[in-house]
Amino acid sequence: MANKQNYKNHIRWYIPHHFVFYPVMLAAIIYCAWQAANATADVKPLWLVAGFGFFSLAWLSFLLRQHYALTLQNRLVLQELRYRYFVLTGKRLEPIEAQLSEGQLFALRFAPDEELAALADRAISEKLTANEIKKAIKNWKGDYHRV
Repeated sequence: MANKQNYKNHIRWYIPHHFVFYPVMLAAIIYCAWQAANATADVKPLWLVAGFGFFSLAWLSFLLRQHYALTLQNRLVLQELRYRYFVLTGKRLEPIEAQLSEGQLFALRFAPDEELAALADRAISEKLTANEIKKAIKNWKGDYHRV
């Protein structure tokens, strides 16, 4: 485990994807645009098609990576939250879920056991946003296994 997780450092970067693949794709798109701008009329369409291809590949990669990982992660986080809430309170979370957005529910995952139930109630009564919920957590419970 690296650093202790908190509100300021909870975003996780995936080095090969964020700092290798995307910069290479961006460089390829820029290079193709530059070549297209300086090319003769006969090869300009080829550079435009190549640039569009790199852009499409990067965009598709982003959408699929995010969609698959986040869909699975959201299901797991919600199940864990339901379990924790039930163990702590003896009550099911589902009635509360109907009153909170997904973002609010997922923000609650960072609350430690001793803060979870009260913070969930407060989120409902004060209509806290997901960001406000995260900021209200006193003893951040890190989520070190996120995608």
